[in-house]
Amino acid sequence: MSNYDVIVIGAGINGLATASILSKAGKRTLVLESRDTVGGMASSMEFTPGYKCNVFNDTIKWIDPRIEKLLDLKSKGLELEQPEILRIALGENKEHIAFHKENSKTVDSIAKFSESDAKKWKDFSSYISKLSHFLEKLYGLTPPGLPNAGIKEILGMRSMFGPIRKHGTRGIVDLLRVAPMMMPELVDEWFETELLRTSVASSGIHHLSFGPFAAGTGYNLLHQHVHANGVFHNAQFVKGGTEKFAIALKDCAESYGAEIQTSKKVQSIDTDEHGCIGVTLENGEQIIAKQIVSGLDPNNTFINLVGPSNLTPDFKTQLNNIRYRGSTARIHFALKSLPKIDGISKDQMKTVFSISSSIEYLERASDAVKYGRLADNPYVEFVLPTLFNSDFAPSGEHVLSATVQYAPYHLRDTEWSDQLKDQLKTNVIDTLEKVIPSFRSIVKETSIISPLDMEREFGITEGNLNHGEMTLDQFMFMRPTISCSQYKTPINNLYLCGPGTHPGGGLHGTNGFNAAREILKG
Repeated sequence: MSNYDVIVIGAGINGLATASILSKAGKRTLVLESRDTVGGMASSMEFTPGYKCNVFNDTIKWIDPRIEKLLDLKSKGLELEQPEILRIALGENKEHIAFHKENSKTVDSIAKFSESDAKKWKDFSSYISKLSHFLEKLYGLTPPGLPNAGIKEILGMRSMFGPIRKHGTRGIVDLLRVAPMMMPELVDEWFETELLRTSVASSGIHHLSFGPFAAGTGYNLLHQHVHANGVFHNAQFVKGGTEKFAIALKDCAESYGAEIQTSKKVQSIDTDEHGCIGVTLENGEQIIAKQIVSGLDPNNTFINLVGPSNLTPDFKTQLNNIRYRGSTARIHFALKSLPKIDGISKDQMKTVFSISSSIEYLERASDAVKYGRLADNPYVEFVLPTLFNSDFAPSGEHVLSATVQYAPYHLRDTEWSDQLKDQLKTNVIDTLEKVIPSFRSIVKETSIISPLDMEREFGITEGNLNHGEMTLDQFMFMRPTISCSQYKTPINNLYLCGPGTHPGGGLHGTNGFNAAREILKG
């Protein structure tokens, strides 16, 4: 029976970040991963012989700069590439809007549709950057323990004084006004061009089960632009595939002495009257540790591993109130050749593409979640990862990876099946063929990952990639619940570090950094 200072469950980005920081601080740390490779939602895989894909995320919106600085991930081989064109919103009649990392070029692209909108774009980008600056500081904090927050915790939030000094109380007012907004309210204040309006709105519904008319989508839009430095639709690609981010963290953790074991499925988190004492693996092996850190979502951590009998009725109620409702699917296409996109030249294709003609289109697609069915006309974003990583496909061939909203986990009068997946594939190909004529003719193989597949194969409850909806009622000191919002849980020596904690989803590692800081406080 082995003994460790800390056991981290799950080798996703946050679990590996936590392990790296704790190991660097001298803790004897063990990471246990149920799959045969590290990465979690940063995983890459071969989905059909000779063709590789990024399973969930083709891009990274932002990485916590504290992690980059503390762990020096570049020295571990992490290379990020930010293309000149960050996104292209595909419109009708080969008329598209390109969002560049240089704002002036985005202005030029918008000006083809509206001089008025073009003149407002720099002010809009600055406005979103200002509001996101508040979140940057907030995300670096451990939420205060409510309802009994003391002077020490209030003083701990003094970093918020920086954006207040810079932007004034007007900045706070704007933040409190925009975060609860629905997308049409926000874009109505700024723009008239429908393609621009819907592209901005799409950022507010990223990985949500809600449509753009839902309150609080303003907050999700701001979340996507933390540490974006004023660049709207900010995105970075990882050279070698998204998994290289996880591998860099793995190498970092191991360099500080952490042990990382794959194909080790935890069956239970073991407790006694004093709290957590260790874990038991699926093979019956018991491992003792002073502290346990779970990178899994709250449902998996508490219901499946700790067990309902070890939870108080009040805490079980809090857990049952967490909303997951995954509604995002991924489809990977192995292609015979590089697709020809209407109105797009080959040198413009290293980017993210989105297909949505209007905000109403997005809202109609989101109705699928309400009615428990597939969206007939889904919202689709897609990337050609082979343009960044030539080894993802045989020479001359390519991979197209699509993120699809809305494909709900909860279905009405049916369930996920091969037949339903075929229908999803048909709907997505029909959508792609609006901008890529004869797309069907170049498709060789397809891999479809439904929300149910995400749950079964990756242990993500209901297939929610954020480990819980990104909404204001599941934000900060209410994420995942009031009683475990500070990364500590009601069970002594058990901590959380996954996306279900503050500040939420994404491959940024902030959750892991903050959790490690709390653990080291003792």
